Amino acid sequence: MAVSKAHLGKPVTDGQRVGILAEIIKDWEDPAATPAERIKVTQAFVRPQGGGREWQARPSRVHPL
Repeated sequence: MAVSKAHLGKPVTDGQRVGILAEIIKDWEDPAATPAERIKVTQAFVRPQGGGREWQARPSRVHPL
């Protein structure tokens, strides 16, 4: 089962890492892409449980623990 807004603040995994689901943004655009290359996608943002660098993934690849 993929994550949803109901899983915010709860432990999740992407199959390799474990973290806390911080947010799901439905119309996120990568600011590193040029304006012509930007497309809106849904992204999940996950914080590592013990601290560290947040990562992002498609919500379909992130699952609740």
